[in-house]
Amino acid sequence: MPPSERRTRADLVATACITAVVTLVTAVLWWTSDARSTAVRTAAVPLPSAAPAAPDAVPAELNEGWRAHSPATPVPAVAGAAVITGDGGEVTGRDPVTGEVRWAYRRDLGLCTVGVAFGRALALHRDGDACSQVTALESETGERADQRTGPLGRVTRLIADPTHVTAVGARYLETWRTDLVRTLRYGALPSPVKPGAQPRTRCTFGSVAMFSGLLGVVERCPGEDSDRLTVQRSAPAEPDQPEITFSTQLPGRDAVVVALTRDRTAVALPDPAGLVVLDEVGRVVARHPLPAAERGGDPPGRVAVTTAGAGLVCWFTGSATVALDAETLAPRWQVPGTLGPGSLLADRLLVPVPDGLAVLDTATGDRVGLLPVDRGAYQGPVATAIVGDVVLEQRADSLVALRAP
Repeated sequence: MPPSERRTRADLVATACITAVVTLVTAVLWWTSDARSTAVRTAAVPLPSAAPAAPDAVPAELNEGWRAHSPATPVPAVAGAAVITGDGGEVTGRDPVTGEVRWAYRRDLGLCTVGVAFGRALALHRDGDACSQVTALESETGERADQRTGPLGRVTRLIADPTHVTAVGARYLETWRTDLVRTLRYGALPSPVKPGAQPRTRCTFGSVAMFSGLLGVVERCPGEDSDRLTVQRSAPAEPDQPEITFSTQLPGRDAVVVALTRDRTAVALPDPAGLVVLDEVGRVVARHPLPAAERGGDPPGRVAVTTAGAGLVCWFTGSATVALDAETLAPRWQVPGTLGPGSLLADRLLVPVPDGLAVLDTATGDRVGLLPVDRGAYQGPVATAIVGDVVLEQRADSLVALRAP
């Protein structure tokens, strides 16, 4: 019979040392982990997955219901029935009627921007100088869904179509599919894998637009005396190798890509002020003078301010709202003196103007009513969205909810 094992003093000391080391390593890992710096408060009662039904008629008046500080949302962000706000490092999902915070997701990193795609909120947090921490949040509960990390650089906006979302920067952009897996890298890649795969790496981006698997980019490249428009697939066979539909120099500088369809691209030019429409191979097929199209520089976040619906793409030039045909992208009508592109409610377009919300006939652009709105001293641009019977206005860093009394 073998002798029984006995623990010596050395064994006890060794065990204590190992335990101390494991505890220290665990503590260090926890201290430096994302978990320690992240706080998640999910909804006790989930919000509905779909937005409430809109009213059948435009209300006679609107009153302010609530407001929130939300500098991270460049436009009102609505996912399902949740109104999304972003401030500091925190993203919140709010009840559209009361403004009550139903869920919250916070990190000790500042937000670069907040967007909405695929019915979820997308939070893009800053890590150092780069906007590299991306988190998808379920709109009903605030639960974390897909996440990704990557060297994006400084991102100005997140824009989406039904199947993809693009992070827009000054010289580099990335596109992801619904699970946040990358489908496209374009521009000055932070870490190029295949040298020579990118057609132009020294250009800067003026503006970007998306439509159903297509991505349009206005580029400004060294050695070229005018802006360039490049339209490409948002999901090529290889993410590092763009599949260009066409790339052509435009007839002027300071161009803005306003809208895309499957076979048309509308680009605004300031001199002379107007809209140029190109076909699927980059040929100019129409030119439309637009006296109200004066603008100064690129659009905020390098994305034209537009809304779509009722067969229209409504574009805010900076001084007017121009309604484009959703198929041909030809202008149908324009209204000067507006503050944003507007939103559809009960077959009318509610367009922000200095004294409230102008109620426009979508077919003609004629004003058929006015909903007075007191914005106090604020006189800047106003981006709008509608969820149920609540009209949301993004006024710089504030999100304001308006509702009939």
